[in-house]
Amino acid sequence: MALIDVKVPQLSESVAEATLLQWKKQPGEAVAIDEILIEIETDKVVLEVPAPAAGVLSAQVVAGGGTVTSDQVIATIDTEAKAGAAAPAAAA
Repeated sequence: MALIDVKVPQLSESVAEATLLQWKKQPGEAVAIDEILIEIETDKVVLEVPAPAAGVLSAQVVAGGGTVTSDQVIATIDTEAKAGAAAPAAAA
């Protein structure tokens, strides 16, 4: 299992925190590299956060609507998992 962290992009110096909007992918769903996972809103701009690697979204560390800071881990991607296989494998 190779887990890759999805982090909040670097925010501008004048912006201390941002708000996560609605997730576009849910845990267990396949993601392609550079596919948009979530949008992050600051008081100045809305940023799109792309997947840094292809795989399966294994966890959302911060729920939609949560407040985040620069470089905070917000999710993880398992680059070796198969979509839909994560949940049944955990149950077994």
